[in-house]
Amino acid sequence: MRNVYLGTSEFAATVLRRLADSQHRPVLVVTRPPRPKGRGRTLQHPPVAEAADTLGIELFQPVDVNGPESVERIRATNPAALTVCAYGAIVKEPLLSAWPIFNVHPSLLPRWRGAAPVERAIAAGDQQTGVSIMRLVEALDAGPVCAQTAIPIDDRNYGELASELADLGGEMLVEALDAHESGTIAWTDQSEMGGEVAVTYAEKIERDDRVLKPGTSTAGALIATVRALNPHIGAVLQTVGGDPLRVEDARPADASVPSGKAIELDGRLLVGASDGAIELLRVKPAGGKTMDVESYLRGNDVPQLA
Repeated sequence: MRNVYLGTSEFAATVLRRLADSQHRPVLVVTRPPRPKGRGRTLQHPPVAEAADTLGIELFQPVDVNGPESVERIRATNPAALTVCAYGAIVKEPLLSAWPIFNVHPSLLPRWRGAAPVERAIAAGDQQTGVSIMRLVEALDAGPVCAQTAIPIDDRNYGELASELADLGGEMLVEALDAHESGTIAWTDQSEMGGEVAVTYAEKIERDDRVLKPGTSTAGALIATVRALNPHIGAVLQTVGGDPLRVEDARPADASVPSGKAIELDGRLLVGASDGAIELLRVKPAGGKTMDVESYLRGNDVPQLA
């Protein structure tokens, strides 16, 4: 099926590569403009732009995807549909009415509509998540669903889980376009999938969401947050008079540690939670490299937590 693909993130780049390897190879890829990154503020193209270049697909990077120039550029390719995954900006009219729009969303809708569904599912302690193929409508991630597949979360972090979800999303998008083309596609309204009581929103991860609060959080919640934000964002412990300590891996600890305190015990770095303790396994000091805790303790004092 002739389509135009909208996406930005590494997750979306994985879906694009699968789509390009099918009979539904996009005729145009639309992604966000390059943005300054790093200390040098060098302009960097998003992962989807790099994937499109490698695949040899025409690329368009508008400031406003809903503007007249963008709509005409898309219209000029004569698509039968638009395909979207993690574009990073809201798609509005007139695009919504001009073509059917298939969106790859990594959650079991109507649970976790919004910007950070994978992170929020892990942090909330959900047992499973998945991918939904939905049709875009004006309301946020509220459109009808034509396909949904669940997978267990287990003890995986964001990077591990997102990789599987992206592969799954690519396969499901190809199958959905096959069904649309053959006339066998069926849509289910989200109101029939648990109703409004099942709707939750995955808000964007903000600065405060990264901060671990061992004085008031359970050990399970602390570990879930570490997993949810690793490796792309990173959870941190605030220290007294010092830089935050990024925590990249942790596990439950069978030890008695005062809530909100960090101690060294038999070469391990333990942090007291509201209901027990966690052991930090891998950390990254500010301005430093990721290291195991044994290496960290050789060159640093036990952090005093704020």
